[in-house]
Amino acid sequence: MILTVEEGEIDMISKSGIRVVAVSDYEELSREAARRIIAAVRQHPASVLGLATGSTPEGTYRELVRDHREKGTSYQQVTTFNLDEYVGLAANDPHSYHAYMEQHLFRHLDIPRGQTHLPDGTAEEPEVECRRYEEMIREAGGIDLQVLGIGVNGHIGFNEPGTPFSSETQVVQLAESTRQANQIHFEDPEQVPTHAITMGMATILRSRGILLLASGAKKAPVIQRLLTEAEITPDLPASILRSHEDVTLIADQEALSLVGTDLD
Repeated sequence: MILTVEEGEIDMISKSGIRVVAVSDYEELSREAARRIIAAVRQHPASVLGLATGSTPEGTYRELVRDHREKGTSYQQVTTFNLDEYVGLAANDPHSYHAYMEQHLFRHLDIPRGQTHLPDGTAEEPEVECRRYEEMIREAGGIDLQVLGIGVNGHIGFNEPGTPFSSETQVVQLAESTRQANQIHFEDPEQVPTHAITMGMATILRSRGILLLASGAKKAPVIQRLLTEAEITPDLPASILRSHEDVTLIADQEALSLVGTDLD
């Protein structure tokens, strides 16, 4: 297997059991991720999508918007559940994930707002909100396709190292490395919240399909660990994805730069 990508993609199954789609750069990653989401929606118009935020999926969302405008893919029957939201930020706060999703995706599609769901970061009883959110996902029939990013410490959603694999939607304290990574979205680093509501590990694993996105050299060490280390451990939350029957990692050349040629 050769990981140098000139044109198109290289598609393989790694020893970890994760399907790896290697692409040349971030733009190609975004197009490939969007292509798979669009295919899922066209095949099953009432799909339940799990969505992520942060820098990595922004290009994917741009491609979804472009396709909707140019080719008319409809999201009128789609239901979405986001992975997480900061505790203490109202939906209209520009730093909230509600605002992020509205800016990057929802307002550009024909999806009814009543079918888009994120945790309420201002709930008076966050633990009650967690149970409510978990029940909403169940009532929707579960998630058909979950989009994930991966943190430099291996977190998925806001499930930091040490999170039990049995966890469901919960309130978590953010690791300092996670807060530092998210500082770019805030004018003042002190504004970055310390806690969030996030889907738990078990919640994510119940998704029928998972699309994991990784871009850039900063993600190379954690991708190397994910694909080459044998142990499934809460110390590397993403390692539990190896136990799922349908996980596809789309990663660019930089994110795969530390991976050897012995994956298959």
